[in-house]
Amino acid sequence: MSDFSFIGTLQKILMESGFAAFAEDPRSLIMIGVACVLLYLGIGKKFEPLLLVPIAFGILLANFPLTGMLNAPVVVDGATKSPGFLWVIYQGVQHAIYPSIIFLGIGAMTDFGPLIARPSSLLLGAAAQLGIFTAFLLALALGFPPAVAAAIGVIGGADGPTAILTASKLAEAYLPAIAIAAYSYMALIPLIQPPLMRLLTTQKEREVKMTQLRVVTKAEKIVFPIAVAIFVILLLPDTAPLIGMLMLGNLFRECGVVDRLSDTAQNALINIVTIFLGLSVGCKAVAENFLTFETIKIIILGLLAFMLSTAGGLIFGKIMYKLSGGKINPLIGSAGVSAVPMAARVSQVEGQKANPANFLLMHAMGPNVAGVIGSAVAAGFMIKVFGG
Repeated sequence: MSDFSFIGTLQKILMESGFAAFAEDPRSLIMIGVACVLLYLGIGKKFEPLLLVPIAFGILLANFPLTGMLNAPVVVDGATKSPGFLWVIYQGVQHAIYPSIIFLGIGAMTDFGPLIARPSSLLLGAAAQLGIFTAFLLALALGFPPAVAAAIGVIGGADGPTAILTASKLAEAYLPAIAIAAYSYMALIPLIQPPLMRLLTTQKEREVKMTQLRVVTKAEKIVFPIAVAIFVILLLPDTAPLIGMLMLGNLFRECGVVDRLSDTAQNALINIVTIFLGLSVGCKAVAENFLTFETIKIIILGLLAFMLSTAGGLIFGKIMYKLSGGKINPLIGSAGVSAVPMAARVSQVEGQKANPANFLLMHAMGPNVAGVIGSAVAAGFMIKVFGG
């Protein structure tokens, strides 16, 4: 009798296990394979590992059957049943908390001095948003609803938190594909941008050696984040979560009286929130939402958006080269995408290949941080127009 009971219990466990559930919906196995590939890219190839690893593991957890980790709270017989762990974690994305805190940390780590020293860098940052609006139009042409097309376009800003926030507001079902595309292309900047930089600029333009930037005073650095917050948020109130936290973080950095807060924002806080953000993005990549033809179209449109944004910055950089009488190296225009500081480093590398005496890093940081502001403004515009 005890043997029969043991076998029956074992059969019950196996029949109610996740392994048995795969027989009903094998698509979850495909998503687990996708998660393992992303883990390999994050760990083995070091493609944006700080976010790709938690995103991939979130995908893994979300696609294990029967865990209940994504269950929303429900009322049963008058009592509220507790929600799943990942459902709770996701509320930080749903309510724009995690991307905003990430921007707080980015602000605390970013020196806006090069942008203040050369305000014309704002134009390069604006030009590098070309891909956002072009990809938006292409997405519309492919049949995506306007709100979803707007969220897809924001991938072109090469700003993961901004893409995530916009997708959570306008296209929640497509959030995983948009987020993975945004961070994948950010990680691939050293591969994607250089061929475009060489294609769209001449050897003579790439060799231009720029003069040293003027010294920016402490007072300018303190006033800048306050002034930007006031102007941009009043102009586009929907940018308040991102621009507000970006400028607060930068004020922590520059004001000199809250070093502990600045250190926390740059390190412990941003690291903790990165874990939650990655898990939240990953947990939405369940098979029925992710394994669609629309996902493939989003990946392709995201690449086009990113390439067009790079091209927009470079083309305007060439215009500035002409207007300045050959004093502006157009390579810094490619840094107008907001992947800080990777895009600026790529400008530096390409500049030194053309002219070993070239030091473009600080010059490229101006358009780079302008791109962060520009992508947040573009996202705020999209949310304002298409957010209902």
